[in-house]
Amino acid sequence: MGTVISLALPAGEASLDEGQRLEGATDAVERVFAGLDAMFSLYRPDSEASRLARGEVTLREASAPFRARFADATAWGLLTEGFFTPERPDGVLDLSGIIKGYAIDQAATALQDIGVEDWCLNAGGDVLVSGSPAPGTGSPWLAGVVDPHDRGALLSGFPLGGTGRFAALATSGTAERGDHIWRAGVGRTEFRRSEFRQASVAALDIVTADVLATAIVAGGRPMLNWATDSWDIEVLAILGSGELLATPGFRA
Repeated sequence: MGTVISLALPAGEASLDEGQRLEGATDAVERVFAGLDAMFSLYRPDSEASRLARGEVTLREASAPFRARFADATAWGLLTEGFFTPERPDGVLDLSGIIKGYAIDQAATALQDIGVEDWCLNAGGDVLVSGSPAPGTGSPWLAGVVDPHDRGALLSGFPLGGTGRFAALATSGTAERGDHIWRAGVGRTEFRRSEFRQASVAALDIVTADVLATAIVAGGRPMLNWATDSWDIEVLAILGSGELLATPGFRA
């Protein structure tokens, strides 16, 4: 998916069982991401997404899992009034805006299935957690938000998991990959520079956080206002000037 995936588990006793647990957790996460990457990545010429982009297959001929994720992306497009869209300006279907969050969510299920309860999963800055870094204490994991004007500095930390309300934090913006987020125009999809340099969204689930972070960067203040009015989220948005807009959770 063109990014780095990391998995953190609480430190335990150095034992054979602990080593097997870590290896099993890593393998479970890797299988999920590898499988979805093989289907949806436009970085891979052999993926189903790339074959669809080249016109070798149609959406009607695509696999059921591919069409299901397209349906998810389309539904989010309606919920965000078109500020989130699965189509690039050149008309190519690109589901990367939803697949990373979906992959993290599926990896979470895989970890639960093998009995791993406390973990922090980070995929390119999008974070989902379970439990606590100190099991049994209720302590949260702490996710950092990088300063888009200084990639070596943190703007904020946000508590996830533990006894807190939110488990997911996603960040979208132009600092790392440049201007790559497009938005829907009237009757078409077009590239338009955003007033936001970056947006971070904390939510109950990672797909909501990931989609809304992208939609806010694409839609600017109108989408920011719509998102904070319509979903149970916290948002930290950074304007191009460096000005910060933050909901109460981030201000705290």
